Amino acid sequence: MPARDEARAASTPLRRQLLVTIVGITSIAVLVLALLLAVAVERLYHSEAITKLERDATRVAASAPDDEAHNPRPFAKPAGLNRRLVVGIYRVNGHRIVGDGPEVSPLASEAANGRLHESVEGGTLTVVAPIPSEAGVTSIARVGMPQDDVNDRRNRAWLLMGVFAVVVVGLAAAAAFYQSRRLARPLERLTRAAQSLGDGDFTVRAEPSGVREADEAGRALEVTARRLGSVLDRERAFSADVSHQLRTPLTGLLLGLESALERPGADLPAAIRAAVRRGEHLRDIIDDLLRLARDAGPDAEVLDVPDLLAALRSRWSATLAGVDRPLTVTAHDPLPELHVKSPAVRQILDVLVDNAVTHGAGRITVEASDIGGGLAIDVSDEGPGVTDDAEDIFTRRHSASAEGHGIGLALARSLAEAEGGRLVLRRPSPPIFTLLLPAADPLPPTDRPHP
Repeated sequence: MPARDEARAASTPLRRQLLVTIVGITSIAVLVLALLLAVAVERLYHSEAITKLERDATRVAASAPDDEAHNPRPFAKPAGLNRRLVVGIYRVNGHRIVGDGPEVSPLASEAANGRLHESVEGGTLTVVAPIPSEAGVTSIARVGMPQDDVNDRRNRAWLLMGVFAVVVVGLAAAAAFYQSRRLARPLERLTRAAQSLGDGDFTVRAEPSGVREADEAGRALEVTARRLGSVLDRERAFSADVSHQLRTPLTGLLLGLESALERPGADLPAAIRAAVRRGEHLRDIIDDLLRLARDAGPDAEVLDVPDLLAALRSRWSATLAGVDRPLTVTAHDPLPELHVKSPAVRQILDVLVDNAVTHGAGRITVEASDIGGGLAIDVSDEGPGVTDDAEDIFTRRHSASAEGHGIGLALARSLAEAEGGRLVLRRPSPPIFTLLLPAADPLPPTDRPHP
């Protein structure tokens, strides 16, 4: 088993961790509180019993004759005493005179000092009180109650506390189960979404859960999925775009070399220099498309339109001369200032000229002009034009159609939109493709440089 699987098998699910933690903490807290309350309740009931016995012993001592030790007589409990109380009169030496109780009570002898005393004798909670007389303390009132009475009352209280503790722990377990599900579900959904993302599904969406941290993680995962999907789409399209853009220049390069080799008396150094220039052009195409696909090219800069059109004429002049297709390039001054990526505009124009070479006929015309608030570059030829739907020709297909549509124009439009512009078919026959680019925003008066 791989180490990752072993670690996963050894880990504890979040639901169980939360459930065990909450129930465990609650149980410990309830147990500690219950123990403290149990001790307090035992002491309270013991104290209450002693207080009642002291009161009853005082009443018995007050109602007993002070000469009971010398003149014993039948003894009657004072009215209102509990029938379960054990009441007796004892001498100071601890021997019973009258009443109920053990024959000898060591506790009774302790009351000879004139104070109340309490203890447990033979399973009976006992209080003794001195009976004062003119001769001093000569007899002792002893009152006791079964210790089991106090224990039964204490045990009932403990049982009630135990039931209450079980109810509290049960409620805590229910709350912990609900909370663990509430907290674990978003993470489980995020796990499934991350697994789907790892499997190549870039459409994953994390449902809102009400847990802010989990929702933020879900939104971050969605953004990551979209970015990865976009990067992967661009990478997948890169090979098709490069193949399309290199097709015509590579064909011109090969034809030039073959022609130089087969033609007697050909100027081989000139052919090699031309091949080198075309090879450099191929390199530039690959670099441009790679930077644009990865969005790693230079930032938008001021576009030099005349220089761009002059480079276009230089790149295509040899190819067009070989197929007897004249090229006219015109720039109507004044031209607006543009802030765009020049590699993107260069690739768009190459696509449009290549499209005119492949599918058109006659003269190719490239014309740049100011349209107020932007620049329009028209690329036209004298061919039959476009018979397909105007929008279909800009739709990217997995493979080019029989007529060649499906890659170049889709690439050109995507590059134009990435620069904030548009690429449209202004006239289907004879065809005119127009690239529209917005002009740069003018500087505010305070930011304009001083003359």
